[in-house]
Amino acid sequence: MKKFTLNRDDTALVIIDIQERLAATMPDRERTIANNKILLSAAETLGLPVIATEQYPKGLGRTVPELLGRLDENNVFAKTSFNACFGDIARAVKNTGRTSVLVTGMETHVCVFQTVRALVEGGYTVHVARDAVASRTKENYENGLALMQTLGAVITNTETAVFDLLKEAGTPEFKAMSALIK
Repeated sequence: MKKFTLNRDDTALVIIDIQERLAATMPDRERTIANNKILLSAAETLGLPVIATEQYPKGLGRTVPELLGRLDENNVFAKTSFNACFGDIARAVKNTGRTSVLVTGMETHVCVFQTVRALVEGGYTVHVARDAVASRTKENYENGLALMQTLGAVITNTETAVFDLLKEAGTPEFKAMSALIK
């Protein structure tokens, strides 16, 4: 059951390529960004490390403003590889000391999938928030989720992840987060 449990002391959030020009092509842009904002709030509230990537920012732009202003620029990494789990980014994930990674981003079937594959191969327990990832087509989105589940990633959603990290009601953290999830 450990694989299906998110714990605040052992989880990092990795946000992949939610960039201006890429996001503009996503049919579920608003939902994806809104859920990433909730997960970022959870990370801030619960002290989870956050790492973000940007695929070729010169061409695709920076991370969308709704998220970028809340990220530590030292933990935002530019890349050209579709797999984000290499070099400085892989070291940043490792340096968190966490063994569980909650992954969000764009596109589900390309950069998210390839990163999840590398994380699973690297021994991490990986959760993918299905309502915080997006692809340009429904078919590619669904295929990406199926591939990641087959690899051993846990396919979850924003609300399930947040409440699993919180563990109980009545805490100050629960009160802060419950206002965001309605």
